[in-house]
Amino acid sequence: MCGIVGYTGAQSAGPVLLDGLKRLEYRGYDSAGIAVQCEGVLRTAKASGHLQKLCEQTDNGAALPGTCGIGHTRWATHGAPTVANAHPHVSDDGVFAVVHNGIIENYAELREELVAKGFVFHSETDTEVVVHLLDAYYQGDLKTAVMKAVARLSGSFALGVVCSDHPGELIAVRSASPLILGIGVGENFFASDVTALVTHTRNVIYLEDGEFASLTPERVTVFDCAGREVSKGISRVVWDVEAAEKGGYEHFMLKEIMEQPRALKAAIDPRVKDGEIVLDGVDLGAELGGIRRVLITGCGSAYHAGCVGRIIMEQLCRIPVEAEVASELRYRDPLIDAGTLVIVISQSGETADTIAALKECKARGARTLAIVNVVESTVAKLADDVLYTWAGPEIAVATTKGYTTQVAVLSLLSVYMARKLGRLADERYRELVRGICSLPERCQRAIDLNGHVSYLAKRYHRNSSLFFIGRNMDCAVCLEASLKLKEISYIHSEAYAAGELKHGTIALIEEGRLVVALCCQEALFDKMMSNVREVKARGAKVLGVASEGSRRIFSEADDVIFIPVSDPLLVPVAEIVPLQLFAYYVAKENRCDIDKPKNLAKSVTVE
Repeated sequence: MCGIVGYTGAQSAGPVLLDGLKRLEYRGYDSAGIAVQCEGVLRTAKASGHLQKLCEQTDNGAALPGTCGIGHTRWATHGAPTVANAHPHVSDDGVFAVVHNGIIENYAELREELVAKGFVFHSETDTEVVVHLLDAYYQGDLKTAVMKAVARLSGSFALGVVCSDHPGELIAVRSASPLILGIGVGENFFASDVTALVTHTRNVIYLEDGEFASLTPERVTVFDCAGREVSKGISRVVWDVEAAEKGGYEHFMLKEIMEQPRALKAAIDPRVKDGEIVLDGVDLGAELGGIRRVLITGCGSAYHAGCVGRIIMEQLCRIPVEAEVASELRYRDPLIDAGTLVIVISQSGETADTIAALKECKARGARTLAIVNVVESTVAKLADDVLYTWAGPEIAVATTKGYTTQVAVLSLLSVYMARKLGRLADERYRELVRGICSLPERCQRAIDLNGHVSYLAKRYHRNSSLFFIGRNMDCAVCLEASLKLKEISYIHSEAYAAGELKHGTIALIEEGRLVVALCCQEALFDKMMSNVREVKARGAKVLGVASEGSRRIFSEADDVIFIPVSDPLLVPVAEIVPLQLFAYYVAKENRCDIDKPKNLAKSVTVE
């Protein structure tokens, strides 16, 4: 949600800020703005809608001269997506401009206080209280004013501040919302995501919660919440700008679907050595004997990966495993203690609900393990152990390689745990390790087998509503397949356990309704065929998904997608790939903005 950039150096700030905002568009936004410091004056430009409007309005930034400034893409929470509500917000005297990601939870109380003191508000946002607090506390000392203002704020937020009285200086503040400093030569940056920085520098500093920084062209100084200087190490971003560009593909989503064999290889290969699973820095051997249950939690696709992981882990380890939506977990007074292993899944590692659930579980004594993609993210730092997916930058809002690498890492973890618990015979262990190592190849095979998916999308893209059905592992995959379709094509789609059809859902089946039937669990194939016949008898069209070589599926399905034959526990990785492609091509047929679907954000950093 929201994108923040800041620049101070020798270059013209406007074009640098706009370039950074373009690289943050994938996070989701509905308005944008920049503020540039020039000869003691702050000049701002804001626009609602697409960033291109702001580029045209400012002649790609050239209309706002100056070498120090801040920029923002806003995803509306408090107030409609209007120019008045767009960031940056500027103090009445023009001394301060502020950009903000997150939520100020006590803004109503602060606003009432500031109005009583004579401050005039020009927006509906919670952010505007910050700029007026800065104005109220400022007496020439920028650092002190920032400290006093931030001390009054409750919530999760990242702030970028520029002051007309302090040429060339920026202030960056982090409190439970990501903010990263970019270290250059004669220039420095901040941003909410490294994708905005890598065209300029790959040397970064990750701010911790409660820290803030002063940036000038020649120096970056980090402070704790009490104003004491903090020594910070510089990290190196290991991927370059090419990894975050489309590489000839029409959309980032398609590129990232096609990158999945490589991403899976990066996630798996370093963790299998001489036929043994080695989990970089994670050793659960001694603790597993005291683990009585496992809870897997995440939001959206991460939760769906957890639903797959639950089945794999429970079947192999023979201990109770649950999967729970992180946004609900902490509100039900969960039975979590030192005998619980909590596995927290997040692509960004900054998902607000997931972070809150993780903190709640740790407070109750649980052992925590994170599966994340982004190094040094909040989730990674909070968890007792972390397994990175190494998927590389994922730009499209709809996750693809993020999900499949999460499932792959969960598979590795499940087999590892089962081995440590003594629940796997040697031959079965070797069989599963070989199967996991073959996932990149099977993923590529799933792509190669289904060149006709774009044709299927042309046939079915006019459906206004459809259903995905499956059993056991297939049912877990249905959740993600349905989400992919609805989030980028805006078509109503639901996932159901096939055995539940007769308990109500079948009332919605009518002539021409599309039902996508996942039939990749051979032991349940006949059961699925019975369900397919039920919906066909009521006029449904059926798109079947079955293992390569299956011929029985043709007796019932109108069209078929094939996936390579896999171990039943490892089917989901290859199974989801053609369904991701189906969602992509349906959205393309419907002329949707595939990489930036409406109302959605890549990283959900507020509850």
